[in-house]
Amino acid sequence: QVQLVESGGGSVQAGGSLRLSCVVSAFTNCMGWFRQAPGKEREGVAAVWTRGSIYRYYGKSVKGRFTISQGNAKNTLYLQMNSLKPEDTAMYFCAARPSEDDTCGLDRARYVYWGQGTQVAVSS
Repeated sequence: QVQLVESGGGSVQAGGSLRLSCVVSAFTNCMGWFRQAPGKEREGVAAVWTRGSIYRYYGKSVKGRFTISQGNAKNTLYLQMNSLKPEDTAMYFCAARPSEDDTCGLDRARYVYWGQGTQVAVSS
């Protein structure tokens, strides 16, 4: 069982930045960030796959503004969010796939472990 705990959410004005953190109890090859706004489906924001090299995946709406990274010990996942927009307002979740799932990406159905979420609010 992998446990994930997010932090770093908050309120910020449009154009500002936030960095989310997620402490993971056990490293898995594929970890990601998702978000869910009220009344909308949960969508993939970014994912990172460690398989020898490191591969990163980004949703279209955040590409170029958000950056996913891991701490040196690989037990912390970060999401650096720059140039924030009001439409980025959502609950952000950290998630991980089991290591035996030798794939990665933004398909939320394949993520088994989820954190409780951290709220991000961007005002105009």
